[in-house]
Amino acid sequence: MRLYVNIDHVATVRQARMTDEPDPVRAAVLAELGGADGITVHLREDRRHIQDRDVRVLMETARTAVNLELAASSEILALACEWRPMQATLVPEKRQEVTTEGGLALSHDAQRSTTGEALRQLSDAGVRTSLFIDPEEAAIQVSVDLGADAIELHTGEYANASGEERVCQLRRLEHAAECARAAGLGVHAGHGLTYENVAPVAAISALEELNIGHSVVSRAVFTGMEAAVRDMAAILTRARVE
Repeated sequence: MRLYVNIDHVATVRQARMTDEPDPVRAAVLAELGGADGITVHLREDRRHIQDRDVRVLMETARTAVNLELAASSEILALACEWRPMQATLVPEKRQEVTTEGGLALSHDAQRSTTGEALRQLSDAGVRTSLFIDPEEAAIQVSVDLGADAIELHTGEYANASGEERVCQLRRLEHAAECARAAGLGVHAGHGLTYENVAPVAAISALEELNIGHSVVSRAVFTGMEAAVRDMAAILTRARVE
């Protein structure tokens, strides 16, 4: 199980004052020292947190892998193909949302066409590709048909549920992960995962990577980034051992 730490919200704090600190790239260094296997950043079209400079410097300094999240827009795609991160994850994006609300709408013809073209451009640039999707068999099959290397399962409904509904959402994630692995895809997951709810997801054997950001950055305010990442990595390890 790989732990990728999303550092977007370090940049959110910086952008609140439009200054130069805290620097998300410095946070990435500390996350790596704490045991992160990779760093995730989302370069949004409105640049609400991560800036172009952050990605450029991160690409030059990261000692682990960089996963660039992006919408399938021509401007951001061109930058991704120029920077060539290890992995690019295509996600849906709306200006009015606080954070990503769900997976790509791959049942829509226009979305499939746009996503397919973006995958082609990224693959031609030598970038490993992933699609952020809801845990549904239909979306997994479209991901295979479009030629994605991996998928990232949206865990938001699991994270927002409680009681029996959370159990059902966990089973849904497990089934989707198994289907995706059987189809030959890399299987990742993320969104809304915290220190309190992550262990059952991390225990899903078909999952190979988790992307976690807000909860880690929140704990880092009190404990420091290295310790916050180390604590999360330990939970993931225990989930697989137990």
